[in-house]
Amino acid sequence: MRTLRRVLAALLVALLAYQGWFLGHVLWWRYNDPGTTRFMEIRLDELRAADRRARIAHRWVPYERISIHLKRAVVAAEDDRFVEHEGFDWEAMQKAIEKNRRKGRMVAGGSTISQQLAKNLFLSPAKTPWRKAQEAVITLMLETILTKRRILEIYLNVVEWGDGVFGAEAAARHYYGIPAERLAQDQAARLAVLLPSPRRYARMTGSAFLARHAASIAGRMRNSEVP
Repeated sequence: MRTLRRVLAALLVALLAYQGWFLGHVLWWRYNDPGTTRFMEIRLDELRAADRRARIAHRWVPYERISIHLKRAVVAAEDDRFVEHEGFDWEAMQKAIEKNRRKGRMVAGGSTISQQLAKNLFLSPAKTPWRKAQEAVITLMLETILTKRRILEIYLNVVEWGDGVFGAEAAARHYYGIPAERLAQDQAARLAVLLPSPRRYARMTGSAFLARHAASIAGRMRNSEVP
């Protein structure tokens, strides 16, 4: 029993140290911008497996230099209760569960912007119980330490928008040849519609399917509340 207690104590210390590593990064990012993310590292490794000289497109811009249209479009598309919830939208999760049950497969996730940011910053795309649990812990850290404005600022700057294209500035220049602050409403809606599956949808930018979804997002943007 003594040995078991020591093992359990050692595991607890290791777990706390591991969570402290995440916490330290979140505290640092309250005032400092992330240079890279786990998703960027994973994607760069994949690209360099095919081309050793491959690079990702990414350029950080402050919140005020991102079009208000893009902020509203992303909130409308990904998390329309972003400013209201505390990291988890239980109503959206329940709707996603019911929709997946009706379809008999995974077609909706219900993750908030805060949850998606937690995953993008630190974790892998793997859908395992451990990853989801860790995502929840990091989400609580983000919501406790950062403001909603800062969470959205970081999210818009690190989320993937295409094959190796990360962040609003790189996306705006890649698809439209303009900076993120100049994105118009229709352009913002077409970018927001890519987020659920950016690499796949980036190859379908002219499709009627994405056009319908972009029009739906554009119609909801006027009611989107952003920090």
